[in-house]
Amino acid sequence: MNAKRLVVLGGGESGVGTAILAQQKGLDVFLSDSGVLTADHRETLLRYRIDFEEGQHTEERVLQANEIVKSPGIPDTTPLMQKVLSQGIRVISEIEFAGRYTHAKLICITGSNGKTTTTSLIWHILRSAGLNVGLAGNIGKSFARQVAEENYDCYVLELSSFQLEGIYDFKADIAVLLNITPDHLDRYDHNLQHYVDAKMRIIRNQKMEDAFIYWIDDPVITREIEKLKPAATCYPFGEKQTAKSAAYTGNGKLYIHTNEHQFDMELELLALEGMHNVYNSLASGIVAKLMDITDEQLRSSLADFRGVPHRLEKVATVRGVQYINDSKATNVNSCWYALQSMRSRTVLILGGTDKGNDYSEIEELVRTKVRALIFLGADNSKLHAFFGGKVENICDATSMEDAVNAAYRLAQKGDTVLLSPCCASFDLFKNYEDRGDQFRECVRKL
Repeated sequence: MNAKRLVVLGGGESGVGTAILAQQKGLDVFLSDSGVLTADHRETLLRYRIDFEEGQHTEERVLQANEIVKSPGIPDTTPLMQKVLSQGIRVISEIEFAGRYTHAKLICITGSNGKTTTTSLIWHILRSAGLNVGLAGNIGKSFARQVAEENYDCYVLELSSFQLEGIYDFKADIAVLLNITPDHLDRYDHNLQHYVDAKMRIIRNQKMEDAFIYWIDDPVITREIEKLKPAATCYPFGEKQTAKSAAYTGNGKLYIHTNEHQFDMELELLALEGMHNVYNSLASGIVAKLMDITDEQLRSSLADFRGVPHRLEKVATVRGVQYINDSKATNVNSCWYALQSMRSRTVLILGGTDKGNDYSEIEELVRTKVRALIFLGADNSKLHAFFGGKVENICDATSMEDAVNAAYRLAQKGDTVLLSPCCASFDLFKNYEDRGDQFRECVRKL
């Protein structure tokens, strides 16, 4: 058996990128996917002459691995993974693997909500300032493929709890932890601490010269910091100034101070709306100042950032009703932020694959702001059980077209129709992007 045999489980963006990098580094690599590869990924593997299979996992070949890079979506509870683990084969994430082959500065962002927006905003700030910076992780082209094919000085990486589970020697030069609220509890035995433990791996291996940026108002994070005592230099941010704050708000402004320098900017000039986006801007601003971005460059980037698709994305206004695509809201807390930022009566479309959700977090906002609820899912029984009788108008939809047409009937002039599902999308859609794209398309047909 080859002493350097790497098996890649999963042939998505992350898996294909890992296989390319592994081949480039002289490893004996085999990629296995139990599903069907996209035409693009299949063609890429053939072009690179990488050994692969699809539609199955050949157990004998998988178990020959010295090391396995596993797709974040494959849980350890599958029969194959149980056999892998029982044989003591090391299992890592693409992030761990790619991190071995780059000396670039690594800025890593995690949190239950706001990851994509904050990652994209930091990348926008650094790129606008002229830095040679890559964007990867849970967003864009895979980190491994960029390490193989690009030559960036710095990477901004969005990291999910699933990706963080598989890191061991990897280290973030700058780690950002935005918040921790219940999510993916179906993956973590409905035990919040298991999910918290995965998130806190963002500070793994950090030293004093590294930076840890976190939301000081989050009780879960502050409890974990007390327990773990991070080695990195800490830069907390929050709504109000404290003795520890590196960034905070007050008098209609945001303030950022690292070392002796202080930056301030009027909140009304920020491109992104809502208090949750003020926090995202505070975290991004600390990163910018640690990267020596000038005040002028930072102010300009915070003012002209366009946001990310499927996150409070304004689609259109039809007969005086605004339609907003927040398909990326795949957990309850994300929907809470969206509802909190609504300034008009709202018709809310929610539903999908429930991940162990507790809807009580949004109950008060639904009661006070929501005119009608539209449940878009294969099984809406849990939603009916919780929200029944709390909103006058509730209806079900089995397709996005049904949901948008129902919203069109129920909304009144001046209202907002908000797609903010609280749930994963896999019951009726390929992914949250597909769900948001269909919403956009249906709205434009009205």
